[in-house]
Amino acid sequence: MCRTCHGLDGFAKIPIAPHIGGEPEGYIASQLVAFREGLREHEMMSVVTRSLQDSQIADLAAWYAAHEATATLNADESGAPEMCTGCHGADGIGLAEDVPNLAGESTIYIDTQLKAFRNGKRKHEVMSAIAADLSDDDIRTAAEWYAEIELMIQVID
Repeated sequence: MCRTCHGLDGFAKIPIAPHIGGEPEGYIASQLVAFREGLREHEMMSVVTRSLQDSQIADLAAWYAAHEATATLNADESGAPEMCTGCHGADGIGLAEDVPNLAGESTIYIDTQLKAFRNGKRKHEVMSAIAADLSDDDIRTAAEWYAEIELMIQVID
């Protein structure tokens, strides 16, 4: 059921779905639980996760986390959005277990998520505070930076 939107390798098939291959296992699991429990809402994900058991969530998280995500910058990293690089890196590869990769995500996905944090539809102790002060231009700049990064997801056997 995941591969329809996110692909078997975790490389999203549609622009409103994130790439999940190579994401940290704990991050994937926590997001699936949040959708299942109604702490995070999405018209598709809330339905898909509703019937998932903890063991299925663990298996899905382990599968996609076992992939390797690498990024190639197509610009000088000094142009990276400063507000993002401390956690997501200039190349968009998350620097901690609970930080998602942003490399190669579509502009529309990043834009939508940052606005959800800004308006309180999505909540996170760090991201909500950062997004609260972002203008639409700030959001667009960050989204465009990470969307331009070339992402490669490799299935590790």
